[in-house]
This record gives sequence, structure tokens and C-alpha cells, in this order.
Amino acid sequence: MAVIHHTFLKPTKLELLTSWLPSRPWYHGGAGGPALAKAGGFRLDDPAGEVGIEFMVVTDTSGGEPISYLVPLTYRGAPLDGAEHALVGTMEHGVLGRRWAYDGCHDPVLVAELVALIEGRVQAQDQNTSDIPDLDVTRSCAGPAPTGFSAAIDNREGTELPAPEGAALRLHRVLRPAEDGAPALPPEATGHVAGSWSLPDGTRARGLFAVLGTGPRS
Repeated sequence: MAVIHHTFLKPTKLELLTSWLPSRPWYHGGAGGPALAKAGGFRLDDPAGEVGIEFMVVTDTSGGEPISYLVPLTYRGAPLDGAEHALVGTMEHGVLGRRWAYDGCHDPVLVAELVALIEGRVQAQDQNTSDIPDLDVTRSCAGPAPTGFSAAIDNREGTELPAPEGAALRLHRVLRPAEDGAPALPPEATGHVAGSWSLPDGTRARGLFAVLGTGPRS
């Protein structure tokens, strides 16, 4: 079980993301840089207890309309070999010391636990409190998930991890609220993760976070 430490981070996660998000192809914010607020998310546990895993939702209000992004992050006590391209930045943690924050789509620990969540083998955890399940996060899976995912590929709407035989795990980086609060799965979907986040006006939105499937992009 991951332990949530209520302590300082320098720089903060939002400060790191303010610098990093504009470099992503799925970022659609204003020219002056993002104006970010934390809007939601959840955590997963690393079975080895070494890597922090967080799925953070941030909302950017720098453009004409607010845009919410899903940012999966991993936090490590040492650099991840071969993942220099996925480094979001480093932070000083008041309890754990230096932490390396990575785009979690490029971290095998996060990918493995996300697949385990889709399959129902693990449960999403509250973002801010230790040992509290996040029952707002839902998932489904029709049969075993594929294995052997290739390196993550970013595009204008999200990140795709290809798998053998045409399968893929697709993360929706730009979040789209479901009109009736019940996210509709694309026809090719064989599994999914969905959750909620806060909008700037104080209301809650719900949508797809990740889709496991085959065929064309969702």
C-alpha cells in the first residue's frame, strides 16, 4: 500500500507540469503557457512499494475554453534507465528526498498496474489519503488483456501503446466529459477505465481515461 505523505514538494507538481505540458503534442492551451489547477485523479499501488503511481487530472484555463488533461505520473527515488525522454522533472520531497517524476505512459510499472486495474486485479486508490479505495473510478474488461506493449506514442489526442495483433492501450490525455455522465465505449473497446474530475465552475464531469481495444483509434 502506498503511503501518502502530507509534506512539501519543491517545485510542486503543478509547477513541473506548467513547464512540461506545452512540449506535448496533445497540449492545446494558450500561447502564454498553461494556467493549471488540480482537478482530480487517483493512485495505484506498486506491488514492490518502490514507485509512486498517480493519475492526475489538471485543468488549463489559459485558452478560450478550459481544457482538462489526464497526466499519469510515476515518482522514483532514482532515475529510470532509458527514460530520459519521459522525464517531467525532479522534485525535493520533504520526507523522501529527491524524486524523479516521469510521464507514466513510458514507465513499465505504471503500464503494468494500469492493465491490472482494467482487468480488475487491483483497485484504484484515493489520490490524497492512504489505504482508501477510490470507488468513483470504474473499469471493465472482456477477457484477458494483451501483453507485450510497445513504446508509448503521443498524438494530438492522447497516448497509444500498441500491442500484438492490432491491439492497443489508448490513454485519453484531452478529457471529454460524457454528455449524460455515462461514458460511451467505442465499438472496438475490450476494456476501459473511467473517472470524474472537477470543472472550473464547481461541477463534476465524467469521462473515459483509458481504452483497451483493437482497430482504429477511439
